[in-house]
Amino acid sequence: GAGGWSPSDSDHYQWLQVDFGNRKQISAIATQGRYSSSDWVTQYRMLYSDTGRNWKPYHQDGNIWAFPGNINSDSVVRHDFQHPVIARYVRMVPLDWNGEGRIGLRIEVYGCSYWADVINFDGHVVLPYRFRNKKMKTLKDVIALKFKTSESEGVILHGEGQQGDYITLELKKAKLVLSLNLGINQLGPIYGHTSVMTGSLLDDHHWHSVVIERQGRSINLTLDRGTQHFRTNGEFDYLDLDYEITFGGIPFSGKPSSSSRKNFKGCMESINYNGINITDLARRKKLEPSNVGNLSFSCVEPYTVPVFFNATSYLEVPGRLNQDLFSVSFQFRTWNPSGLLVFSHFAENLGNVEIDLTESKVGVHINITQTKMGQIDISSGSGLNDGQWHEVRFLAKENFAILTIDGDEASAVRTNSPLQVKTGEKYFFGGFLNQMNNSSHSVLQPSFQGCMQLIQVDDQLVNLYQVAQRKPGSFANVSIDMCAIIDRCVPNHCEHGGKCSQTWDSFKCTCDETGYSGATCHNSIYEPSCEAYKHLGQTSNYYWIDPDGSGPLGPLKVYCNMTEDKVWTIVSHDLQMQTTVLGYNPEKYSVTQLVYSASMDQMSAITSSAEYCEQYVSYFCKMSRLLNTP
Repeated sequence: GAGGWSPSDSDHYQWLQVDFGNRKQISAIATQGRYSSSDWVTQYRMLYSDTGRNWKPYHQDGNIWAFPGNINSDSVVRHDFQHPVIARYVRMVPLDWNGEGRIGLRIEVYGCSYWADVINFDGHVVLPYRFRNKKMKTLKDVIALKFKTSESEGVILHGEGQQGDYITLELKKAKLVLSLNLGINQLGPIYGHTSVMTGSLLDDHHWHSVVIERQGRSINLTLDRGTQHFRTNGEFDYLDLDYEITFGGIPFSGKPSSSSRKNFKGCMESINYNGINITDLARRKKLEPSNVGNLSFSCVEPYTVPVFFNATSYLEVPGRLNQDLFSVSFQFRTWNPSGLLVFSHFAENLGNVEIDLTESKVGVHINITQTKMGQIDISSGSGLNDGQWHEVRFLAKENFAILTIDGDEASAVRTNSPLQVKTGEKYFFGGFLNQMNNSSHSVLQPSFQGCMQLIQVDDQLVNLYQVAQRKPGSFANVSIDMCAIIDRCVPNHCEHGGKCSQTWDSFKCTCDETGYSGATCHNSIYEPSCEAYKHLGQTSNYYWIDPDGSGPLGPLKVYCNMTEDKVWTIVSHDLQMQTTVLGYNPEKYSVTQLVYSASMDQMSAITSSAEYCEQYVSYFCKMSRLLNTP
C-alpha cells in the first residue's frame, strides 16, 4: 500500500525480482517512481535467469546495458529491447536514484509465452536421427537449435558419409566451430575441408541459438543474431550423409578421430533438422539414444556459483584459524594480465600469503617474518588471461608449498624452503578493504577484474549465498551468481587481418605488416595508384599501391614507370622470361598457367581505374609451323 517498492536501505545491493512461474519471452520493460513521492530510480540494470541462479545482465551494443529510468514519480518510461530475452526470472538492480529521495519503483514487464522441449545431455549419451533411406543427399539444409553448457569443449552435432562428406558443429575453447566437407575429389580431402569459427565464452550456462543455412556451397551461420556468410572449398554442392546425423557427440566408430573429441554436456532445445523436430521425436521416444548415459527432459543446473569482480571489489571469506595446513583453490577467468587473486595473513604474526596474476602467470609470494629469508616466490602457468576458466590450487605446510594450475600435476611448482604455517581467520579474494592498503604491507598487484568460482578455503567450499547475506564474511562491489565477462574481440573490429587484443574494458588492434594503420587498421598506408606517387614527385620504381584504399582488397607491389606524359602501372607475372612450349599434335594444344603478383580482384581494381591497358605476348619458333603458314 506504499505506492511502489522501496527497500529500507538505498544502496547498490538492492534488487526487485519477478518470477513468471515458467520461461517467457520478454520484449519490453516500463518503470515509474513510487506513487506521489520523491522516490524514483534514474538508472537501472536488468538481470535475467532461468532458475533464479546464474544471472545474466541484459547486453546491448556489446556492453552491459544501463537503462535510463525516471525523472519524476509519475511518468512512465518504457524501453523496447533490441532483442527479446527468454527467462523465468528478471531482476531490476537500481544503479542510481533521485538524490532528494530514495529508491522507489513500479515496473511492468511485457512479453509473451514461450515453450520448448529441453533435452539434457550428460556427456555420455548421443542422440542419433536415422534416415529412412540409408543415404541422405541434400542440396539445401537448415539446421537450428539452442544450447547451454558450462563446458568449453563438446560436439553438438555430427554427420558423415562414405565419400568423405561430413558436417560437424562443436565447441572448442568455448567458441563455436562449424566444419564441413561436401566431398573429396582427386586433389585429396584437405581441399574440400572448410572450417569457420564464431562466438566466444559460450560456456556461460546461458542459452545460445545457432542456425546453419546451406544452399549448395553457400552457407549462413547465425549465432545469437550475428551472421557469418561464407562459401565452402571444393567443387561439390551436395552433402551426402550415411545412415544418421547425431546430436550431442560422435558415435564411437573405433576410428582414432572420434575418440579424442568430447561429447556435449549440457542442454539443448528446439533442435530442428531440415524441418524435422528432433527434440519432439526424442520426447515421444521415437529416437533411440545410444546405450551409454541417459537422456532426461529437464535441464540439470551446475552447482557452481560465479562471483564477478570489477576494479574496486573485494570478497572476504572466513577461514579456519590456526590450522597448520594452508590450502586454497578456485577457478578464475579474466582478460587482464595482472591482478590480485588472494591475500591472507597467517596467525601469530608469522607473515602473509599473496597469490596474484602477473604477466598472465600465477605467482605466490609468501612473506615470512620469523626467518631471515623474508620471502618465498613461486609461479606457474602462462597465457592465463585468455578469458577461459583456469583453476589454481595452492597448499602450504611446514617447510613445503605447492602450486598447481589447471590440475596439471606434472608441471606443478613446489618449494621446500623453511616455512612455518598457521592459518589466519580471513581470506581476501580479488582485492582489499580500503583501510588495509596503508597498513604494514603493500600489495604488489592492482585489484582483480573478472570472475571466480568454486572457491575453497581450508578444504571447505565457500558458500557464496551465505556471504551474500554478509554472514560470515564481507564484500564490496561484487556481483554474486553472475559472471559478466565480455569478449571485445568477437566480432573482431580490426580490419584487414589486424590482430585484436583486449583488457577488461577495452580492445586494441595491432596492424603490423597489414599495410594499414589507425585504431582499427582501416587507413591504407600506401597510395592508391602510381599516378598518386608521381604527384608526390617520385620517380620510376617499385611501389606498393592499394587500389581500393581502405576497402577490403589488400595492397600489392607494382612497377611504376613515370614517363613524361603518362604513368604506366606494370603488374608482373612469372612468365616474363622465355619458357619452352612442348610440341603437340595438331588437334591438341598447350596450356601454360600465368601466376600474377596480384589477385583477380586486385587486377580488376587496377584495370577499371586505368585509361588504357595492354599486354605483350611474343612467340619465337624454330622449325615450327605457325598458324597455317607453310
